[in-house]
Amino acid sequence: MTQLQALLNDSLIRTKHVENAAIIDIKERQVCASTFGFNVPPENVLNLIHTFYKNLLQVRRGGLYFKEKYYKCVRADEHSIYLQNVPGGLIVVKTKTFILVATYGVGMYPSVCVEAVEKLGKKNA
Repeated sequence: MTQLQALLNDSLIRTKHVENAAIIDIKERQVCASTFGFNVPPENVLNLIHTFYKNLLQVRRGGLYFKEKYYKCVRADEHSIYLQNVPGGLIVVKTKTFILVATYGVGMYPSVCVEAVEKLGKKNA
């Protein structure tokens, strides 16, 4: 198991704050680690990268489609996007080199993704 996979499992899945998660390498434009069974299609990878660099205002206004589901934007800034879709949501957090995307359900606390990304940034500093 890689360090990235361990980070997903230890900081996110075992805490039961998110349902599924994946880490995208921005430079390589591909998923480099994900939780078991969580597949992020290549078009979603490119869309998430594009969102942070060119499309953030549009996502704030119009939401985002991810894996054929529509998510309404609740909050967005240059480093994170919180989106909702009944009965859960999606959180996307960016560092210089990675994007972490995770799904969550009602009663979960996806803000731990920000902490996980901080750990990720320290490991790759």
